[in-house]
Amino acid sequence: MYVIVSSWPAEGAPLGLPWWAHAACLGAIGLEIVFRVTKIWLSAKAVAVPVSFGASARTVLGGDFAASITPSRSGAEPARFLVLSEVGTPVPGILLVLFLELFLEMVSLVLVAGVMGFVLRDSGAMVRGLLATVVVYAGGILGSGYFAFTLARRRSSGPPPEWVRALGINAGVWRRVQKSLRHVRQSVTALKAADRGMLALALLFSVLHVLARLLPLPIIVYSYGGNVSLGPLVLWPLLLLYGAAVAPAPGGGGVVEFAFKASLGGTLPARLLGASLIWWRVYTFYIYIVIGAIAAGRTVMRALQRGGDDE
Repeated sequence: MYVIVSSWPAEGAPLGLPWWAHAACLGAIGLEIVFRVTKIWLSAKAVAVPVSFGASARTVLGGDFAASITPSRSGAEPARFLVLSEVGTPVPGILLVLFLELFLEMVSLVLVAGVMGFVLRDSGAMVRGLLATVVVYAGGILGSGYFAFTLARRRSSGPPPEWVRALGINAGVWRRVQKSLRHVRQSVTALKAADRGMLALALLFSVLHVLARLLPLPIIVYSYGGNVSLGPLVLWPLLLLYGAAVAPAPGGGGVVEFAFKASLGGTLPARLLGASLIWWRVYTFYIYIVIGAIAAGRTVMRALQRGGDDE
């Protein structure tokens, strides 16, 4: 509210969008969800994990809902895990599908960032910021995958090592960790036999989903008649959407709004800044809460409750 009120011009500004802009934004959101669901479905088929298209949709939307209401999107993977487990997917298959989803997302970001860096060379500072965000994101995914793979090779059986005991982890907890590591090892073995053509098709849909996520802001700004270069309207949202994952507040609340004003305040006309922020957040954050709650809200809340009980 502070960002919007402080940005609102004294002479007034438009707030409502034309109907066709709402329809276009909803269409972009629909395409983004379909592309992401197809990516997970194809990824599962590539590694011979039995996941239906409907289960893939509930997995995606349930993860979106949990990510939106938990700090730093921490509830996304537990919710997706529970959705897949409730449809009978074996644990090694779940771990493999979820890691593939993150890995393909990382590769997609690298490809999109590289193409944008070439096409939008006049936006050098933004491109460098985007590439830095992608590098951090990729490093986190690859680092966690390598750590899990190393543990799975060396520590999937036997007593707890000294450093584990030093952390206060008892033998019972360590046995559960070892069971998970054995699942990781089975997943890695299954990945070696993956259908490369199917994975390439899944990567294509992953790239399309990233591009679809960038459509709402240009639609909103141009529907108001704003005369703004396309570069900032696609580069900054990509930085904000993926950079918000590090913000402790659910959905990056507060951080994203201030970052939006700081990054686009000098690009968007003053009369459009507040309204653009409102509708951009509606179509990139709040709508996923509603859709996810309808599709898999009960499952997600059980996943979060289960996590609290385990603690």
